[in-house]
Amino acid sequence: MMDTFLSFLNTFFILFLELTALFILISFLVSWLQQKVTEERVRRILNRPNKWSGYLYGVGLGSLTPFCSCSTIPILAGLLSSRAPFGPSMSFLIASPLLNPVIIIMMLTLLGWELTLYYAILIVIFSILIGVVWRGLGLEQSVKQVRVKKGDRSSEDQNVPKWKLALQDAWTFFYPLFPYLLIGVFIGALVYDVIPQEFIVQYAGGDNPWTIPIASVIGIPMYIRAETLLPIAGALVSQGMDLGAVIALLIGGAGASIPEVILLTKLFKRRLVVAFVVSVLIVAIGTGFIVQIIL
Repeated sequence: MMDTFLSFLNTFFILFLELTALFILISFLVSWLQQKVTEERVRRILNRPNKWSGYLYGVGLGSLTPFCSCSTIPILAGLLSSRAPFGPSMSFLIASPLLNPVIIIMMLTLLGWELTLYYAILIVIFSILIGVVWRGLGLEQSVKQVRVKKGDRSSEDQNVPKWKLALQDAWTFFYPLFPYLLIGVFIGALVYDVIPQEFIVQYAGGDNPWTIPIASVIGIPMYIRAETLLPIAGALVSQGMDLGAVIALLIGGAGASIPEVILLTKLFKRRLVVAFVVSVLIVAIGTGFIVQIIL
């Protein structure tokens, strides 16, 4: 019991410190870039004459960001603050934690190049479709007016270095999200350390058709970081868990962790938060079944 408690505390503090540092760093970079890159340029990148290319750029931007699901939120807020198109921005939200370079490299190690290629293609397709469908459903109206604030730029600010202004902006964005981050990390660490690995294999192992949906649901509260993806997946596969279920578990955990969902409530209204969770589950289940069929 004491070992479990100590493990929980260790997980909690590590995740909290890592996410706090990542949030401030990424918010700093977003603000600094916004001082360098005009809103018009951001809109031109994602708002292409050919609408489909805008979604491809959104997915491409997501694939170049080596961040976990929670760390994607400051960048998404920056995109929305720059008035980037809703659909491509949402494609970025889905693709960023699932196509980042760390996950792709680990997928290559775990699955080989062929299945990694299938995985990447499927995530690209799902990310674009989700952006298109959400836009078609009018979910843009469910985005709250939350932005990476730059604050009031007085005449005195003209002589202040841009990095100092960016640091101020980072704190301005992080401070109101602090309670949500604290609660989300607490829940994620609690579930991660309380649920034994044997329990997951018991209910999501074998070739039964329900294992993939169950695995995708279990993955969400686990909050799987990209750095831990390979050893967790390897351990589960070695215990007899179906690879399709492992993929579903990883997509669920990497794509829609509890901390991310809680943080998204600051950016999205309930309807869009629900759509996000359901969409990630669909991606996890669909990709899991396709991988299972391929194998």
